[in-house]
Amino acid sequence: MSTRTADAVHGTTAPVDVVIVGAGFTGLAAAWELASQGRKVRILEREDTIGGLAASFAIGEDKRIERFYHHWFSSDQEMIRLCESLGVSHLLEAHETRTGMYFANSVYRLSAPSDLLRFAPLPLHDRLRLGLLALRAQRVKHWRELESRTAEEWLVSLGGRRVYEVVWRPLLEGKFGKYADQVGATWMWTKLHLRGGSRTRSGKEILYYIKGGSGALLDALQHRLLSLGVDIRTDTAAESVHIDGAGVSGATAGGVFHPARHVLITTAPQPAAALLDHEGADHPAVPELKRSWSTVDYLGNVCLVLENNRRLSDTYWLNVNDPGFPYVGVIEHTNLDRPERYDGKHVVYLSKYLLTDAELYRMSDEEVFEYSLPHIQRMFPAFDRGWVERFHVWRAAHAQPVITPHYTRTMPSVESRVRGLYLAGMAQVFPEDRGTNYAVRDGRRAGRLVADRLTSSVTGSNHA
Repeated sequence: MSTRTADAVHGTTAPVDVVIVGAGFTGLAAAWELASQGRKVRILEREDTIGGLAASFAIGEDKRIERFYHHWFSSDQEMIRLCESLGVSHLLEAHETRTGMYFANSVYRLSAPSDLLRFAPLPLHDRLRLGLLALRAQRVKHWRELESRTAEEWLVSLGGRRVYEVVWRPLLEGKFGKYADQVGATWMWTKLHLRGGSRTRSGKEILYYIKGGSGALLDALQHRLLSLGVDIRTDTAAESVHIDGAGVSGATAGGVFHPARHVLITTAPQPAAALLDHEGADHPAVPELKRSWSTVDYLGNVCLVLENNRRLSDTYWLNVNDPGFPYVGVIEHTNLDRPERYDGKHVVYLSKYLLTDAELYRMSDEEVFEYSLPHIQRMFPAFDRGWVERFHVWRAAHAQPVITPHYTRTMPSVESRVRGLYLAGMAQVFPEDRGTNYAVRDGRRAGRLVADRLTSSVTGSNHA
């Protein structure tokens, strides 16, 4: 839904207090925080819908589901509070899930601690070490204890070399490719803590999903923002952020100038830097800002979504430890949520993180599907392409920041040295990893920061 005012005259719209670039959960949460304090906010979103990586698409007859798989942990309190604030908490549902690992052409269940004792790829003593690894990881009370170490160094110290080679190296290489040996221990520590916090006393994992998917939550959030006067403009790609001697003066999108003395960018740092790469961006802080924003490496993602007429397995989340399989995870969504909610379709996500110049990323949708079929058949021998009634391919150029040791030295600040220019996104949720929960948390923080600066500027002008 695109909400526009009729005030565009000669390529310039009416000024607002804040322009926000990006309508993912970060930008939407920031807008809510600002608009709740009476600020005039305009959101510029290049896609035809809001939600960012949590945006939905049509599936089945008239249902919607996220382009990229989503669920929440019990520790994701920001999302739970957001649902409560918007009056949709009754749609939240808890699900006991089954997880597993694909290794050496076999699927091993890893849903409970007892499953580790049957994990045949490791000798018994290494299975025990793998089981103890998570407990040892929990003893680390603060991520700063690990900031100087790589994930490989830390995991080997916890579980030994053989456990690392069988379990962790394939996962890191499947996720980060050439960056695998550079990934920081803090990234892995966060993952282990998050998983540990979502388990019951018996070790079963409980995950949350909202009936109707993220689309139901986004609909409620958009309705609230519109009621607060937020101007949401979809199909409107930001092209540049303008800076004058006093700082930010606004942003251009679609050839139209949007005046504002505060601009919050919620994209990845590299495309944010590109918004400053234009004639007239001659503020003395801009060159260093563009350099620092360009130092955070990112991976893209290709997500193949299948609408099947029967299920592949009874596992929700299957980690892939086979370097010959092109995807790092097989997520059968309808083993979390019921297929009846998708007109009986069994929905499967196959996810791959990769560089955007990789062959798989550049394939056409049909080529991605055809390329993937023999690999799916190898993993699930009974599978037949006739099971697939429809498929979809989604791509994201900036899906995963690469978190390295001493990441805090390169992590961009939310408030830049250019007055009125801010950056908030998944590259800055550290030490946590990306996710909608942290997008909402950091979006609201950024909104409060901008609101404070707006108040300070008014107070300062009154005292001048």
